[in-house]
Amino acid sequence: MVETKRSAAPWGTALALVAVMAAAAAPAAAHGRGPDRARLAQRITLTNSDNGRSVTASSGDDIEVRLTSYREPGLTYSWSTPTSSNSTVLRRTTGGTAPNGNASATFRAEGDGTATITAQRRCRPDAGHICPLLVTPWKVTVEVK
Repeated sequence: MVETKRSAAPWGTALALVAVMAAAAAPAAAHGRGPDRARLAQRITLTNSDNGRSVTASSGDDIEVRLTSYREPGLTYSWSTPTSSNSTVLRRTTGGTAPNGNASATFRAEGDGTATITAQRRCRPDAGHICPLLVTPWKVTVEVK
């Protein structure tokens, strides 16, 4: 019984010390000081409905674009792979299109500035069908601070 109390005491002391250190660090972190001031990167997801929108991101954030195609009898309206107007502000890390006409891309906010992400939706006809000569642009402006 005595042996159990001795082995438990150092752990209790260590846990108490950790609690005191965490409590002391909390006020400094709350005011943007100390080692805990680093902000976690965010993931911003954009879809068809975000066309024309402006968003703000921080350096290190990921911006994911997911564009969904549109299908009607004999026609598929397919998206191009989204691109960035300025790779020093927004660098594309992944991107591509799917056979069904969907497109996606992920961009990393690299540095301060403004960039636009763009894509175009075009018609692809099935055999025996004709597409209207129409291109639908998609654009989002991203400001990285």
